[in-house]
Amino acid sequence: MESVQDVIVIGGGIAGLTAAALLAHEGLSVTLLESHHQLGGCAGTFRRGPYTFDVGATQVAGLEPGGSHARLFRHLKIKPPEAARLDPGCVVDLNDGSPPVHLWHDPERWRRERSQQFPGSERFWQLCSWIHRQNWQFAAADPVLPVRTGWDLGRTLAALKPGNLACAPLSLLTVSDLLNLSGCGGDIRLRRFLDLQLRLYSQQPCDRTAALYGATVLQMCQAPLGLWHLHGSMQSLSDQLVMALQRDGGRVHLRHRAVKLERDHDLAEWLVTVDAHAQGKLRLKASEIVCSLPPQCLPGLIPDPQQMPKAYRNHLDTLKAPSGAIVFYGAVERHYLPDDCPGHLQRDEESPGSLFLSVSHDGDGRAPEGQATVIASVFTSPEGWLDLDEKAYQKRKKELRDSIRAGVNAALNLPDHAWLHQELATPRGFAHWTGRPHGVVGGLGQSPDRFGPFGLASRTPIPGLWLCGDSIHPGEGTAGVSLSALMACRQLMASKGLSIRLAD
Repeated sequence: MESVQDVIVIGGGIAGLTAAALLAHEGLSVTLLESHHQLGGCAGTFRRGPYTFDVGATQVAGLEPGGSHARLFRHLKIKPPEAARLDPGCVVDLNDGSPPVHLWHDPERWRRERSQQFPGSERFWQLCSWIHRQNWQFAAADPVLPVRTGWDLGRTLAALKPGNLACAPLSLLTVSDLLNLSGCGGDIRLRRFLDLQLRLYSQQPCDRTAALYGATVLQMCQAPLGLWHLHGSMQSLSDQLVMALQRDGGRVHLRHRAVKLERDHDLAEWLVTVDAHAQGKLRLKASEIVCSLPPQCLPGLIPDPQQMPKAYRNHLDTLKAPSGAIVFYGAVERHYLPDDCPGHLQRDEESPGSLFLSVSHDGDGRAPEGQATVIASVFTSPEGWLDLDEKAYQKRKKELRDSIRAGVNAALNLPDHAWLHQELATPRGFAHWTGRPHGVVGGLGQSPDRFGPFGLASRTPIPGLWLCGDSIHPGEGTAGVSLSALMACRQLMASKGLSIRLAD
């Protein structure tokens, strides 16, 4: 058995990597365990011949000055990955015969766009903008939500401003409620647009997305925020974080799957049983555990009923993530693409569902010169995929591949012979790639009863066990999970009488 580590971090996605890098930078001995052969998780990549495909996430928020990634990278003394700002951040085609909606980076240009697209909706957008400004001030002070201890409460009270108190009555409302409050509840086209956009970032349509969360994600494309396209691949984000982790003495073990967590007899240390592939079973020791896996995995990792409070186990067993994803990965000759082809396009479709397309930039390292990768994803129920027999599974895959390709052809005006490469991933494949139960994507869904003060806490009722990731406040995306990692690390360090101080 190896020597006792200060911390073992389970899961090598962006949340786990951020937590491990932060704690190693503070001088703790840190070991990160990743079950896959590479890091990145849902923001990882894979290659097919000359093509590099992003597995899940295809855009990044928080690289602008003051953004979450920018702050963390500055603290860790590493350079952010090379990136281009997306402008427009996305183009949304409602497929109703009207011009597509362009989400411009310049706020005034976006104001003019939405005024033309959704006449009479300005009160709604102004309300969202006001809520977002209060949220941004609050988040910049690194509050802790949900509050579980006096220390958590102190951090959160210090972050509160008068505007946040004014927003408090909205914490139980949805984005749909904001539409009604602003007199726009009857605008069916605006509601369709919001449903498409919020489904991307909250796993929920507007009538189930928390108002305080939705108001901010609807502002992500506009200055001073922004969405970014990474050069090379999404993997560059992981590469920078692992460089910081190893520079500061942290260790990374790939193909090491944690299969059991247990406290020793005097509850002073954690014993972690690891399936280390070629090395067989190992047992590692640590004082603290930071787990970035979906929280639904915890009951299986801690089977001893004496080591997990019954109420907490029951709560975790009831958690259901709302979505899986079907993802089409393809490549085409670039000359087949429209001259004004956006980097990211959302198109409303009845079957198999609304598509989110990501097209590589010329020279960004994802495809040879003169060619482009095209990724198209659609949400689906995560249930039922693992139970299909092989013949039925392959039949369903082929039908969906052909259906999504037809949707992409219509969205980009592509002939069917344009495709140089095509393949499909399903929740079944995603479960194998990421180890997520049922291949779920995103977190638990940002509905009012699961967001902010009503969500799942990073501080668990089990001493020395901390959570981070897309099921923990403030939510999904690489920027959100990075902030969840920072919050968990602050709590961990505070439990030792220490602190993490990020430069402003």
